[in-house]
This record gives sequence, structure tokens and C-alpha cells, in this order.
Amino acid sequence: AHFGRLYIDKKGRPGLPTRLMVGLHLLQHAKGLSDEAVCAAWLENPYFQYFCGATYFQHKLPLDRSSMTRWRKRAGADDLEKILAETLAAAQRAKAVEPKAFERVTVDSTAQTKAVAHPTDSGLYMRAIEWMNRFADRHGLALRQSFMRLAKRCRVQVARQIHSRAHKQALREVRRMRTFTGRLLRDIVRKIGENLQLQEAFKPVADPIFKLLAQTTNSKKKIYALHAPEVECIAKGKARTRYEFGTKASFAVINAKSKKGSDRVQGQYVVGARACPNLPYDGHTLKDQIKQVERLTGTKVKRAYVDQGYRGHGVTETEVYISRARGITSPTIKRELKRRSAIEPVIGHMKADGKLERNWLAGAHGDAVNVLLVAAGHNIRLLLNWLKSFCAFVMALSMAVTKTKNYADYSQLAA
Repeated sequence: AHFGRLYIDKKGRPGLPTRLMVGLHLLQHAKGLSDEAVCAAWLENPYFQYFCGATYFQHKLPLDRSSMTRWRKRAGADDLEKILAETLAAAQRAKAVEPKAFERVTVDSTAQTKAVAHPTDSGLYMRAIEWMNRFADRHGLALRQSFMRLAKRCRVQVARQIHSRAHKQALREVRRMRTFTGRLLRDIVRKIGENLQLQEAFKPVADPIFKLLAQTTNSKKKIYALHAPEVECIAKGKARTRYEFGTKASFAVINAKSKKGSDRVQGQYVVGARACPNLPYDGHTLKDQIKQVERLTGTKVKRAYVDQGYRGHGVTETEVYISRARGITSPTIKRELKRRSAIEPVIGHMKADGKLERNWLAGAHGDAVNVLLVAAGHNIRLLLNWLKSFCAFVMALSMAVTKTKNYADYSQLAA
């Protein structure tokens, strides 16, 4: 019912079932697969087919891989929040999590890295030259000079010299590549002239290149990938990774401790996930994150636990406790504040088991969509693990009852 408005009757190719599309995306992010891999797994796995609504085993895919891309574009991040909300509702129906667990959450942010090459000046200039030569060949523009041979030679020299004693020579080669890029760009602009059709076709290619040539060391908004201008540089301060290139993402998980038992919490469920473009301060994202948690769970958040990066958040409707805070007398809050760091392994699992570590979806729209689907996939993994343990408990109980009954029958026969 929620996704029904995305389909139009009696126009174009018939739409695919919503259960099939949602099920494929849940399986994809629960297993950490690509679009092609999840379609191949669906074709050979009867459990996947049954999960997606098939009534009999099928030997042919009912869709093309590109249908998943088009469906994500039609749905958008606002509609895909419904999938994350449904995973939480399914956990409640299965008694895997109690509704009161949503009242206390832990919030933290991380970097969602984009599937781009590590940005270097020589690499960006080389890619710009390749783009412009491809555009000229496609539209039949005769260039004065392509600069492909010279640019390749300069890039080889940069790779050899940039980390050696010949650092100044490497920077000189980078400046040459910048000159080649500017000359080629001006040549194409002259050849296009007043042709409005070519101007419109060249605009997506020229805009990021103009920004690339105009940026300096102190520029605030830099281009780190020509095909993904939304990529941002996030300074992490880690010894192994000083900088990460992508988009900041905010996550909220339940604070309750995972315990064994059919009526207890069985994992740190993700109750909120948002992409935060333009590198906002962590404290400025907390208010919207709490609102999303309340919107998805239907429960008022009473307490939120955050790290020291959220100081100055300005949230007044919810009690917010920052790690290493002093003067807390309540033993309950002290105990729950110690649980704040439990969100770190959750983010690690979403990066290792999910697709948070490397986002392959294009544009800012893909950043927002991937964050939500990664969170939904994590919840599905937790729910499947809980169902496995619950089934094992039922089987053990059944075997114990059978064994007791057989012992009673044997005792009666002996008597």
C-alpha cells in the first residue's frame, strides 16, 4: 500500500511486485551482495524466492538487474524509511525486542565512503582530459591537440617522483597537466561556439572541470571525483586512515543490553539511519536523528547517549547524556552511559557485513538510500539470528519432553 503510488496502471511495462523488490533489497543488504549477485542467488535459492513472495520454484528471473536501480530512484529515501520501520515492527511481532527499548537510544556518526579512487591532482586532471576527448570524439569535434600522450607521460612521472626527493619536479608535472586541462577545455568551448545543443550536452562535463581548475589549497568545497561531486573529505584522525572520502552518516541503536531468552532483546537493532551531507557538526544532527527514531518506532525517546563530539547539541525535548560526563548520581543512567560504546561494533558490522564501507550508488540520492538499506539489512541479520536461536530452543524443548515421556512409559512398563 505504501509503495503502490510508484506504479501507474496501463502505461508502459507492467510493474514488478513490491514484495519482490523489497525482498531483494533486504536480502541484498543482509548478505552484503551486489545487484547482480543477489539476482543470481535468488535464481538458485528457493528460500530467497519464497521470501520474495514466489509460490513455486522459478528457473528464470522475473526482472533485469537494472530494474532494482530504477526502483530505488523512484522510491527515494523518504519512502525507503518504511522498510527500516517494518524491520523494527517485525522484531516486535517476533518478541525479539520490547517496545520500551526504543525509549533509550545511542547515537553516533561515521563516514560512509564512496566507491571512488583516492583523489589526487594528477588523477583528476587525467580523468578530465579523458572526459573531454571522449566528448569531442562523440560529437565530431576536431581538436587542435588531444594531450592524451603528454598527460599519460606526466602522470607516470608524478607517480615516480611525488614520494621521492624529486618532489618539486613532480609538482611541476602536475602544473603541466593542469595547463593541458585548461587548454583543452578552452579549445572545446571555442569549437562549440553558439551551438546551443552542444552547449547543453557539454554542461555536465564542463561544470565539474571548471570547479576543478578554480579550486585551490584553501578552497572549502573541493571536487574529489568528477563523476561524484557530492563526495566530501572527512578527517578521521586515525593512524591507518587519516581521511575518508564520502558522506557522513548518523545512526541510532537501542541502548538495552543484549540478553538471552525468548522475551529479551537479542541484539542492538538500528532504529534510525540518516545521511548527513555537507559535513555538519555532530551536535547539529542529533535533533533530526531523534525525530527520525520517533517517526520510525512510534515511541517517544526519553534518553539519548552520545559521545563528546555532540557537545553543544541544543536538544531540550530529550535527555541527552554525553560520555565522560560528571555529576551523574543515578546508577541506571551510569550503567546505560557505559553502554554508549556498544554502537561502535554495530557500525563495524554494517561496514564489514553490510555495504556501508563502500557505497556504489550514484549521487546524493544514493548516499541517503544506501544508509537506510544498510540499517535494514543489519536488522534482518539480527532477526534471522534470533529466529535461529528460538527454533533451536523449541527443538531442544521438544526433545526434552519426548525423552521425559519415553522415560515415564518405560517406568510404567517396568512396574
